[in-house]
Amino acid sequence: MRTILAGLALVALALCSAVANAAVAAEPSPELIAAGKALVEAGDCAGCHTADPAKPFAGGKRIDTPFGAIYAPNLTPDRDTGIGAWTDADFTRAVRTGVAPDGSNYYPAFPYPYFTRMTKDDTLAIRAYLGTLAAVPSRNKPPELRWPFGYRGLMRIWNVMYFKPGLFEPDQSQSAAWNRGGYLVTGLGHCGACHTPKNYFGADKQAQALAGNEVGGWYAPRLDGAARTGLKSWSVEDVTEYLQSGRNARSHASGLMAEVVVNSTSKMSDADVRAIAVYLKNLPPARRETIVTPPDDAEMKAGQAIYAKLCIACHEADGTGAPRIYPPLPANALLQSVNPSSTLRIILDGAHTVTTPRAPNTGEMPAYSNRLSDEEVAAVTNYIRNSWGNAAPLVTPAQVARARKQEP
Repeated sequence: MRTILAGLALVALALCSAVANAAVAAEPSPELIAAGKALVEAGDCAGCHTADPAKPFAGGKRIDTPFGAIYAPNLTPDRDTGIGAWTDADFTRAVRTGVAPDGSNYYPAFPYPYFTRMTKDDTLAIRAYLGTLAAVPSRNKPPELRWPFGYRGLMRIWNVMYFKPGLFEPDQSQSAAWNRGGYLVTGLGHCGACHTPKNYFGADKQAQALAGNEVGGWYAPRLDGAARTGLKSWSVEDVTEYLQSGRNARSHASGLMAEVVVNSTSKMSDADVRAIAVYLKNLPPARRETIVTPPDDAEMKAGQAIYAKLCIACHEADGTGAPRIYPPLPANALLQSVNPSSTLRIILDGAHTVTTPRAPNTGEMPAYSNRLSDEEVAAVTNYIRNSWGNAAPLVTPAQVARARKQEP
C-alpha cells in the first residue's frame, strides 16, 4: 500500500511540476511584449480604444460613422468587461476576421478588413502586450446606428460582398523595405480606412486605393503618386520626416492626422517609417486629377485683399511661409485637394503645430470663424488654392456654411 501511495504521490508531483512548467512557459517573454507594444503603436490602437487618458485601452470612445455612432470596446485584461477571459484563438479570430468570441460580427469601423493581412505571430504579440495592461472594469457601450444598420446579422452579407480575408502577399520583385511598407500600410497601419474613398455601404473603393477621402470633417488627402494633389513631388525623406515629426518643408499635420503622428508614427522605428515612405512613393495615381476652372478675377482680388490683411505676416506675399514653422502654400498637395474640408477647418478653427520628440517647437494659427463671413472665407480659400501655380476647384460660401455647422 505504501508503495502504491508513494507512486501516486510521485505522479501527482510530476503532474504539478508539468502544470507549473507549462504556466511558466506560457508567460510571454519581454521581447514578445516589447514587439507587441511596437505593433500596438504602429496600429494606433489607443487612438480609438482610449476615451479617458487615465484609463488607456479601456474603450468607450465614440466613433462617428455615416451610419451612426459606434463605441470602441475595452481591450484591457479585465475578465468581465475586457479581453481577459479570451483565448488566443478568440483574439486572433476577432482581429483577423471580425468575429467576436460569442460569434457575433464586428462592424468594419474596427478595421479587420485591414488587420486580416497581419501574421498570426504579430497578432499574438499584440495580445501579449495588451495582457500586461492594468485591468480596467469598463463595460462596452452598444452602438447607436440608424435602422437597419444596428442588425449585426447584416454584417455577414457585407463580409460576403466586401471582405476578403488573407495575409499580406509579398511581391518578390520589390525590395524588403517596399514589402514591409506594404504590410504596414495595407494591414496593421490601416491607412486606407481614412485615405481610401468609400462606397454607399462603407466599403473601400478598391480601384481608388489611397486616393483621398473625407472623414470626420477633414479630408484625408491622396497618398498615391498624383502630381498636384498626391505625393509625386514629395521624396522618401519628405514622407519620412512628416510621419516622424508631423511636419516637413512641404506641409504640417493637422486634425486627425496630427493625432496619428503623435500617438503612432512618431513612435515607430526609423526603419518602419522609412518602409512606409518607400511603399507610398511607389504608388501610381489611382485616379485622374480633377480638371480645374480658375476663379474669376473679382473672386481672386477679394481673396488677395483678405490674404494681404490677415495671412501675409506669416505666409509671406509669395506664400512660401517658413518651412517647418508656417507651412508653404505653393505646390501644397493638401491645399489643392478636390475636397477643401481640411483647408476650411484650419481657416475656421485655427491650427496648432503638433509637438513630437523630433520637432518640439510649436506654432499656431488663429481661428477666423468669428472674423470672416462665409463669402470672405470662400474668397481667401479660392485665392490660396489658385495662386502661385496652384489649381483647385472653386469653394462656395455654401460649403463654408456647412463646414461651420460641422464639429471639428
